[in-house]
Amino acid sequence: MEIYQHFRKEEQPFIDQVLSWQEDVERTYRSKLSDFLDPREQKIFASIIGNHEDYNWRFYGGSEHSERKRAILSPYYEEITDEDFDIVLLEASFPEKFISIAHRDVLGSFLSLGIKRKKLGDLIVKDGLIHIVVSTEISPYVQVNLTNIKKATVKFEEKPLSEIIKNEEAWLEKDATVSSLRLDVVIKEIYNISRQQAAQFIQKGFVKVNFRTVETSSFILEQGDLLSLRGKGRSHLKAIHGLSKKEKWKITAGILK
Repeated sequence: MEIYQHFRKEEQPFIDQVLSWQEDVERTYRSKLSDFLDPREQKIFASIIGNHEDYNWRFYGGSEHSERKRAILSPYYEEITDEDFDIVLLEASFPEKFISIAHRDVLGSFLSLGIKRKKLGDLIVKDGLIHIVVSTEISPYVQVNLTNIKKATVKFEEKPLSEIIKNEEAWLEKDATVSSLRLDVVIKEIYNISRQQAAQFIQKGFVKVNFRTVETSSFILEQGDLLSLRGKGRSHLKAIHGLSKKEKWKITAGILK
């Protein structure tokens, strides 16, 4: 299909899924609710559905600042409300003076329950509080079974979505020139490491692009890609400005402080 040429090969299964949702809504005249989508998936969804006059659609993840969101695709005449997204906020506390709990600790404990990542929205750890946004269907299971994180005993309870902690991320911008848009070249520039180190990190599975592990150094990045390097944080290929007179790519990257 012509639509595939606008996206990466590995994104084809998700494209097929969105097209399937579209066909279901057209055939049954009933709304379709997705699991939580990462920002790249949201972009693909929006690109495929666009402003089609036969459909109404929205994203929602609990607040205007949410990164991971569910999508609803419905017939054009149906109104979509926040309640239709079937999500809840769960909160637990821990004694931060005695134990340190990070995002990865909570995520690891959550996944150890056998629940897929797509059932979990944003996850925020701040000031001794843990906030996780989950689909309504798994909330009781999480409350009963997610009772320990590291060495801390925790108890999750439902809270109003209006109380969700704002994830106040600060990004530093960095302008640079790179010889190509290969993953190893861009990683080298953003994180101030050697290209050899960048290649080693990629081969070891330490690098993610749009939340997916990429182990190929020659992977070509695109504007808007979200990157992460284990132990060195997240970054964002904010803009690709084109080639310089010396045939080098001018880029702007955002680096999470």
